[in-house]
Amino acid sequence: MQEDRRLAVLRAIVEDYVATEEPVGSKALVERHGLGVSPATVRNDMAVLEDEGYITQPHTSAGRVPTDKGYRLFVDRLASVKPMTQAERRAIAAFLDGAVDLDDVVQRSVRLLSQLTRQVAVVQYPTLSRSTVRHVELVLLAPRRMLVVLILSTGRVEQRLVELPAELDEDALADLRGRVNRAATGEVIADAVAALRDLPGGTGGEPDPVAGAVVDVLVDAMQDHRSDERIAVAGTGNLARYGDSFDSAVRPLLEALEEHVVLLKLMGEATASGALTVRIGAEGPYEELSSTSVIATGYGPRDEALATLGVVGPTRMDYPGTMGAVRAVARYVSRILDES
Repeated sequence: MQEDRRLAVLRAIVEDYVATEEPVGSKALVERHGLGVSPATVRNDMAVLEDEGYITQPHTSAGRVPTDKGYRLFVDRLASVKPMTQAERRAIAAFLDGAVDLDDVVQRSVRLLSQLTRQVAVVQYPTLSRSTVRHVELVLLAPRRMLVVLILSTGRVEQRLVELPAELDEDALADLRGRVNRAATGEVIADAVAALRDLPGGTGGEPDPVAGAVVDVLVDAMQDHRSDERIAVAGTGNLARYGDSFDSAVRPLLEALEEHVVLLKLMGEATASGALTVRIGAEGPYEELSSTSVIATGYGPRDEALATLGVVGPTRMDYPGTMGAVRAVARYVSRILDES
C-alpha cells in the first residue's frame, strides 16, 4: 500500500511539474489530486522519494521536482500510453493519406509529429539496405535503349536509363523481365544483388551482354546508400517555449540537429514497429544532452522497421501524450508504406 501510494505521489509530482514548471508542494498535491491522505502523510512519502533519488528539492523551502530516475520510474510504471482521440486519429489519417510519394510522406510526418507533441520531431528516411525489392519493371524505349524501374518495399522508386549493347525485341524483353523479377522480387537488397549477379550468363553458359548491362544498373541503384543517413527535422521553434529552464540544453541540441549522424545516434537504432524507446536524460549517448529525452520507434511495412521516427525535447515533457503521438504517427506511416 505504501509503495502504491508513493507511486501515486510521484505520478502527481511529474504531472504537475510538467504542466506548471513549478516545484510541487505537498499541500498542492493533496488539493489537486485527491490522494485521500493528509498533507503530513504526503510530506513523509515525498521525503522517502527524495531519499531514494526519485525527486529533488531545487531550493530550500521549495517544493520538489522529478529527477531522471523519477521520470524513468514514472514511464516504466505507466499503465498505458495515452491514446489518440478519434478526432486526432482522423486528422492524422487525412493529413498523411494526401502524400504523393515517399518524400512527401516523410515531410508530412515530421511536421505532423512536431505539431502533435510541441517538441522537435525527427524522421529518418527508410534505410535502403533494409528494404526488399517489390518489383522491377523494364521498359523498352528504343531497340537499344531501356528504362529500368526499381520499386522497393519502402515506396522508394529508382529509375535508370540503359544504353543496350545489342538490340532487344519484345520476346527477349519479357524473358529478361521475368528472370530479373524471379531473382530479385521479395529479397532484401544484399540477397537481391547476389542473385542478380548470377543472371548475365545466357543459354549454354555464354555471356548475355544485355542482361549484364541491366544488372549493372540495378546493382548500382540498389547500392546507392546516399539516403541511409537522410533525416527530416521540424519543430525547432518549440524549444523557445521552455525558456530559461531548458536554456543550457538548447545550444547543444541545436548543434546536434545540424549534425545528422549525431542526431541518428541520439534517436537510436530502429526497433520493431510499435515498440517505443524512451531514453531519459543521461541514458542518452551524449553527456551534453543530459537534459534531453528522446522518444522514438521504428516504422516500416509489415512491422519491418526500416527507419526511426520520434521526438527530442527536455526531460520535462508529457511522456504519455508524446509516446501516444509517436506510436500513432509511426503506425500510420507504416500503413501507408504497406499499401504503396
